[in-house]
Amino acid sequence: MAHDLILVGAGLANGLIAWRLRQLRPDLHILCLEQAQQAGGNHTWSFHEADLTPAQHHWLAPFVVKRWPAYHVHFPAFSRRFACGYASLTSDRFATCLEQALGPALRTDCQVAQVSADSVTLACGERLQARLVIDGRGPQASPHRVLGQQAFLGQLLRLTAPHGLQAPIIMDARVQQGEGYRFVYVLPFSPDTLLIEDTHYVDRQAPDHAQLREHIADYARQHGWHVAGCLREEHGVLPITLADDFPAWWAEQAGQPVSGLRAGLCHCTTGYSLPEAVRLADWLATQPLLDAHTLTVDLGRYLQQRWQTQGFYRLLNRMLFLAGKPHQRWQVMQRFHRLPEPLISRFYAGRSHWGDRLRILTGKPPVPVGQALRAALRHSPRSFKEPA
Repeated sequence: MAHDLILVGAGLANGLIAWRLRQLRPDLHILCLEQAQQAGGNHTWSFHEADLTPAQHHWLAPFVVKRWPAYHVHFPAFSRRFACGYASLTSDRFATCLEQALGPALRTDCQVAQVSADSVTLACGERLQARLVIDGRGPQASPHRVLGQQAFLGQLLRLTAPHGLQAPIIMDARVQQGEGYRFVYVLPFSPDTLLIEDTHYVDRQAPDHAQLREHIADYARQHGWHVAGCLREEHGVLPITLADDFPAWWAEQAGQPVSGLRAGLCHCTTGYSLPEAVRLADWLATQPLLDAHTLTVDLGRYLQQRWQTQGFYRLLNRMLFLAGKPHQRWQVMQRFHRLPEPLISRFYAGRSHWGDRLRILTGKPPVPVGQALRAALRHSPRSFKEPA
């Protein structure tokens, strides 16, 4: 049987593409393939209210498990409450929504051996044909991208008593720093359950999982929270792009349409991927989707436009990772979170305008000026192969 579209991987990006096409173009014959037992893996995805348009909030609503009217940040010098809504999705809800919407068009426990722009070969030898195939199987190493890492481990904990939090803590940097910027992230899903994540912005090697679990246990004890049990654990490494050569990277794809983190679609500094996944799903729903060549050309233009909008955030990443000492990176984040709330909201949404950019870069920097300037100039992967 031939398909209009095959989506390889049922993670966030491809799942939302399938969902949006089911809503707007139910005539399309879509097939979504996932190697795991269920779609979505084992993740929590979050976003700020200002990241999405009202229409996007509406169609994403079935996936959202919790919304909060505000969030907090904590740094050694100050704490601050932001009156901006925040929301989260979980992989369990994500999988349930996709299973109900796609039915047999979602095939899990499906091992893929080979992918091309118009066919997929499964490990069992079965070959599936389609007008076009989109590969969304997660990030892939490339010599045309220079990456830092945001490594994390999170535990959903049930407590013996209410924790008292009314809103998330998206950054608590009052913890001991290591070889990079470290903070703790806390989501209060119910009066007695919390997701606590220990997160590290590091150049290469992150702390091992045992140490991250110990950090979470210490954080809970320091706040007087007694743990009755761990309901779920998740971990991962998000790419933090310092520099890339988009034309060379896109040529490397050799005509294969890609999505999600495989396409580099995330906020380069924060690692948040949901807003970009929503935008891609909306964009694809407006495309003709007639053949692989046309989609590849149009998708290349789309990804190049998204790459251009992220240039400022790659610059900030270089200043964060390359200027100053790793264990003092928290000072950069502390200074940033003192800025006006609308500016910070636009930053998280990936919509910083020129005034915002000047405001972020002016004033007394928390890193050596000379090192910051040298870091700013290293905008291509080639510059990382040369002496700094």
